[in-house]
Amino acid sequence: MKFSVSSYSFQCLADEDQLGYLGIIDKAAELGFDGIEYTDGFWVHQGLDCAHAIKERCERNGIEPVILAVAADFINGHNGDSKEVIKDVCKMVDFAAACGMKKIRHDVTQGFDGRKYSIGYDDAIKIIAPCCREIAAYAEQKGVMTCTENHGYFSQGAERVEKLINAVAHPNFGALVDLGNFMCADEDPSLSVGIMAPYAVHVHAKDFYFKSGMDINPGDGWFNTRAGNYIRGAIIGFGNAKVYQSIQTLKRAGYNDYITVEYEAFEDTIEGIKTGLKNLKRFVGEN
Repeated sequence: MKFSVSSYSFQCLADEDQLGYLGIIDKAAELGFDGIEYTDGFWVHQGLDCAHAIKERCERNGIEPVILAVAADFINGHNGDSKEVIKDVCKMVDFAAACGMKKIRHDVTQGFDGRKYSIGYDDAIKIIAPCCREIAAYAEQKGVMTCTENHGYFSQGAERVEKLINAVAHPNFGALVDLGNFMCADEDPSLSVGIMAPYAVHVHAKDFYFKSGMDINPGDGWFNTRAGNYIRGAIIGFGNAKVYQSIQTLKRAGYNDYITVEYEAFEDTIEGIKTGLKNLKRFVGEN
């Protein structure tokens, strides 16, 4: 396996008065990563010159621009005009291709806003699956693989995401499996990764601490799961997301591509990323 880091991991260091969106590439190479992942930010709206700058800086550092992660809501976006949302995502496919990225992850929906009936996941799939299929077909022509991630509460559980992928039924559409995010939906990550591993085209390594919702909110940095428990970001290997076990499951399923460090804990950003990468490499190296 190879290792990348998300621009999201650098938090405030990605601001232009710190490392900046290009400087994080230099830092990723310095920390020993093979590649870098970008979440959408102001830079993706600066045009293809920005994409070419990312590609050039990666080439200079000898690391790979791996995947672009972008927001999308095919149900509520553009006042419910899914065709306009599709156009937006296709523009991001073009941006990813110009960066030299071979993958793009797009969201699908946060659920139904304001509706009091027909609000289940099966209802959503009828709308979002054709959109995902259209984008997958467009991206295939650009040499870019599309995928969706288990996050955002509504489209987060393993069985829901698996159902969506099978409804889309396009060879250019798969899963970005986030090893920690299943905890947001109160699922056991090791079981959920077992469901999702056959569909994985990319992986996020993330860890969380956990406390029961039977107790009072522990304080700053903790947020609620779908069922009202509490989780907080942790250095990879320090929390309760069973990252080591999930990696072994991915290996048995034949996954042998990038794993992205996605860091959102309280500790110093660089030290947290470094420690997470060290633990991740150790977990991958174990039988």
